[in-house]
Formats: sequence, C-alpha cells, structure tokens
Amino acid sequence: MRKLLPLLSTNPHGGGRSALTCRFRCGDACFHEVPNTSDNEYVGDVIAGALSRRSMMRAAAVVTVATAAGTGVAVGNAPVAEALPQGRPQAPGRADGARGLRFAPVAPNTADKVTVPTGYSQNVVIRWGEPILRGAPAFDADKQTARAQAGQFGYNNDFLSLLPLRGERGRQLLVANHEYTDEMLMFKGYDSENPTREQVEIAWAAHGLSVVVVQEEHRSGKLTPVTRHPLNRRLHTTSEFELTGPAAGSPLLRTSADPAGRTVLGTLNNCAGGTTPWGTTLHGEENFNQYFAYGSSATDKRYGIGTGASERKWERFDKRFDLRQEPNEAHRQGWVVELDPYDPDSTPRKRTALGRFKHEAAQPRLTDDGRPVVYMGDDERFDYFYKFVSSKRMKKGNSRAAREHNLTLLDEGTLYVAKLTGDSPQDVDGSGKLPNDGEFDGSGVWIPLATGDVSHVPGMTADEVYVFTRLAGDKVGATKMDRPEDVEPSPRSGRVYVALTNNSNRGKGTNPGADEANPRNLNKHGQVLELAEHWDDPASDGFAWRLFLVAGDPNDPATYYAGYPKDKVSPISCPDNIAFDPYGNLWLSTDGNALGSHDGLFGVATHGERRGELKQFLTVPNGAETCGPIIQDRRVVVAVQHPGEVDGASVEKPASAWPDGPGRIVRPAVVAVWREDGRDIGV
Repeated sequence: MRKLLPLLSTNPHGGGRSALTCRFRCGDACFHEVPNTSDNEYVGDVIAGALSRRSMMRAAAVVTVATAAGTGVAVGNAPVAEALPQGRPQAPGRADGARGLRFAPVAPNTADKVTVPTGYSQNVVIRWGEPILRGAPAFDADKQTARAQAGQFGYNNDFLSLLPLRGERGRQLLVANHEYTDEMLMFKGYDSENPTREQVEIAWAAHGLSVVVVQEEHRSGKLTPVTRHPLNRRLHTTSEFELTGPAAGSPLLRTSADPAGRTVLGTLNNCAGGTTPWGTTLHGEENFNQYFAYGSSATDKRYGIGTGASERKWERFDKRFDLRQEPNEAHRQGWVVELDPYDPDSTPRKRTALGRFKHEAAQPRLTDDGRPVVYMGDDERFDYFYKFVSSKRMKKGNSRAAREHNLTLLDEGTLYVAKLTGDSPQDVDGSGKLPNDGEFDGSGVWIPLATGDVSHVPGMTADEVYVFTRLAGDKVGATKMDRPEDVEPSPRSGRVYVALTNNSNRGKGTNPGADEANPRNLNKHGQVLELAEHWDDPASDGFAWRLFLVAGDPNDPATYYAGYPKDKVSPISCPDNIAFDPYGNLWLSTDGNALGSHDGLFGVATHGERRGELKQFLTVPNGAETCGPIIQDRRVVVAVQHPGEVDGASVEKPASAWPDGPGRIVRPAVVAVWREDGRDIGV
C-alpha cells in the first residue's frame, strides 16, 4: 500500500488554511467556542434503536419521526431504497474517463500559478480594482480611494454567475460576490490596531457585489470585461438594500436610522450563491458576525458575535457596527440577497422568508407545478442545512408582469430544517470505517419552522424564527453537521448534493461525536452528502441520503469515492463550492486542502459505471482558495480568492506573485479556462 500523503499542517484553523485567512474571512471562528452549545439530539442519539431503512422498505411501512416539539413528521412509504444509485466498484472500461471528464488530471502541487490540464489555456478575466463603472480610474495600489473602489471590481471574488445577454452577440453578464477584505494585503504599512478612515471606507467599497458584462473571444474561451457598460454595477457596504418577506418591519430589525425596519445599508461577507430560473442571482451573507463589536445577548453569542472590539474596528467610524448603540443592526445581516442584474436601477432585496444564519449558498429547483425550492447551508461547525418551499408558482416568459411576479416568489412559503437518521448506528466508531452494509446512508425529514407569519416552533414567534433561525433549529432537534457549505440540486437528476467541508471539533471534548452522516471524529477533510427527495418531489417532507464522497487521501481507509476504485481518483480535501456540468458531473472546489497541495477544482461522475471517478482539473496559487466554479460547454470559470494569504504575508512581504508577476501587488481575480483545440470541456 502506498504511503499516505503528508498533512499540510495541524493548525487549529481547519484543514490547511492559514491563520491570516481565518482572521480576516471568518473572525477566527475556529478559535472561539462552538456557537451551537444546544443539547438537542444529534444523529447518533436519534437513530439508536431505530429500524433500518431497508427493513422499513421491505415492510412498506409508513414511518413517523417525532420532532423535539413532539409533533409527527411523516416520512411516508416512498421507494427510498431505490432513490439513490449504488456505487460500482468495478474498474473503468475506458481509459479516457467519463464524458465531460476526459482530461489528464492535474497532479497535486504547490506552484504559484493556476495550473490546468495539458491542452488547455487560460486568461485572467478581471482583477480586484479594475474599473467597471463610468468615471472609475485605473487601479493604482499606492493611490487607492473609497470613491475609486466604488467603481472598480471588488476584493476577494467568490460566487460567480454568467447570464445570457440577449441582443449583444458574444456577450454575457458576469455577477460576482466579494466576500471579505484582507487589509494586510491591500494597504502598505497597515496597522490593524489603528486603521484609518480612508482604509475603512475603501474596505467598505471593496465588499459586496459586482455586475460586469464580459465579451467572449470567438475562437477560444477567453473572456474580457466590457468596462463602462450600462448594466455594470457595484453594490457595497453603504448601498441600499430592501428587507422583504414575513419579518420585514419586525421590531427585531428596526434601528435608529431605520425605524421602519425595511431598509438596510450594505451586504457583508457574501460567499456562495445561486442563479434562479427567472433570471436573478442569489447571494448568501455568511460570516457577518465578525464585523460587529460588543455583542452581549445570548442570540449574539449563538451567531458568534464577540463581546469586544471587531478585527477591522469599523465601529470606530460607524455606530451601526457597535451593538451597544445599535443592538439590532447585526440582525439585518445574515440573509439571502436577491439581485436583478438586468435592471441596474433595482434595489436588491434581503429575503427574510429564507431565514437568517451564515448562508453559504442558495440554489433553487422547481417543483413540477413551478414552485421554487431553495436549498441552503449554514457554514458553521455543528450547524444545519435548510430548504425553503415557495407557495407561489413561477411565471414563464420575460414580460414585465412575469418578472414582477417572479420577484415575489421568495417572500411566501415554508422554511424547513433537515433531520437525518442512519441505517447502521452500531457500526459508526468515528474512524470513518464503512458500516457492514457497505455505505453511510439513511433517511431524513424536513422539519417545518415557519410559514408566513405562522411559527411551527413552540415558544418562538414567526419573527423570532426568521431572525434567530439557528435557535429554531436547536429547538426542533435538527442534525448537527460538519459545516454544510454549498448545497446544489443536480439539474439532470434532481438529487441534492451538500458539501460538508470539515469539522476538527467533531468528537473533541464535550462536542458531539461521529454519526453516520458525519462519520469521522476530528474531521480534517470533509465529505459530500447526496440526498434524494421522496418521489423526486423537492417539496416533499422526507428524503433518502447517503455519503457520496468521504474526502481525503485515497490511500486512507477512512475515505470513500462512491464505491469507485480509489487507486483511480485524485486526492481531495475540504470540498466547498459545487457546480454541475452539462453532462451531470459534479464539480467541487476546495477550501483548505489538508493534504499538502494547493486548493483546486475537481470533477466527479455522479452516475453510470464511472460514478465516483474524481479528477483534478486545476490548482490555484499560493495561499489561494478556489471559488465560484462555472462549468459551461466550452469554458470553465473560477474565482481565485485570497492569493498570497499566507501567515506573515503583507504588501511589503508578498507570499505570491500572482497574477501579474513579481513587484506587483497580489490581486484576487476571475480566471477562464478552455481547450486549445476549441472543443468542449472534457469530451
């Protein structure tokens, strides 16, 4: 047997991520107490003594799982056992890979560049600071201003969406999230204890969202920005956003500047997101807690808000970040934002019906009768994953009436949280060893939390459920997961995939130990869960699930690749953002690779005899994370986030020369990759 790959580090920041990244992206969440200290049941307790799913299916029984509140949620007698395909451990028939994955995999490496397969080319589409609005100047690292940044592409691009642009041949609309700023890598001589007002205002302007038209080159996959296009747009920390849905106007959302509780300045820490069938984009506000200072309430603590000053000291320059003065201001962050990128004059909307937590993503799927269902993860150790089922049907077409109607779809419906049970609780020992039945799998229920102004959680009002959604999940006994990040339904099969990035606190101290959905204690590498709704109905109240991947070194017995031969896959660690290609393959970007290589992008077959075949497509430069993957027929697009973010790095002491070479400031950027022969990706 080959030796295991070396771990990059054993630091407490999770995987191979640097302390500098954790400091600026999530406020050192790994160093703080786990926010979920509730004593609700976790999977290992829930499934003790339960009948196996196979036995239930043989008996065609109708099973009811009691929630913590004592009400029954019917799972039903759906054909769950057949809902998910079995892995097939036979060797692959052809050497060229599954359709869409026929490329020579990139080897794990630590090169300070974007490394792509042989026969592929790339270009930097757009960098931090490039002007996109009329009047914005060219980027000058030594002459940054807040006014300039407000018209330039933002910092640390994450989620990406490419939308069609009718009437403009060869052009698409690129929408990007800008998750956070790293002032150490932005400003020379930055003093973290004494930031200047100008530095703070530049950082405010560098957060948020960018909309920019891009032009594709006819003979390649190259993309270039169309600067000063009328659809180009920047939204940032002082832009106006509208609160909509059942909690809008709640006393919990009112501040001295907004006594109506309906207008918010800014969107913070936008991580992953989604693209709707009606042509809008969704943006998840994730680690918003780190921007607020002097939290004091139990709800502040549950959301990870500290009791002291914030890292960036924004509270010195705007009282809304000082919770002693504005205790409700933090309640106005942590939502899903919906943006209409085709209307540059529209006000983006924070959809309260989708709940408030650390949103990693929000990707809709339509029911057979046209109602959107949005799947969402809460990126925190031992937190939950959710779905929202709209009560309204989408109207087809691009008429004004249809668009106006569709912009109300996410304001009315039911918010649910997931509770999982497993088939083989007696076989889970925390090592990652497969149960005797050969896979980690089971069933689950969607527990309703609120519908409109009606709460389904005893002791909580509907407003409280929406604003303090984590506490609602605690009360009903939702399953504590290993950092549920991106959650995406397959557009081909309808199955839902959940990236569970890692959880080094699993089984540590008084924290919950391993269970069948989270089978490894001290989990450094993460896993991917596959979920099939009953009757393939996204509005169903029950589902089947199994672990599709258990990540890590394929030579480690505590890994699993859907039953595919592990000597024929690329090693992967810490899955984060996910996407699908036109052939139904799942693509995974990683964040914090703990196997000694830089982060990258991977494709894996989800069906057929090659199910589980995983191949690495690219790696990113020193200190960087791979984000926002888009997989088109002829092009792959990724966001290269926080390049050079290595402990001890600064503007004066860069840890990377990407993307512009030595002597130039390191800049996050978007990259496009295509085949040199002009053919489709991976065929």
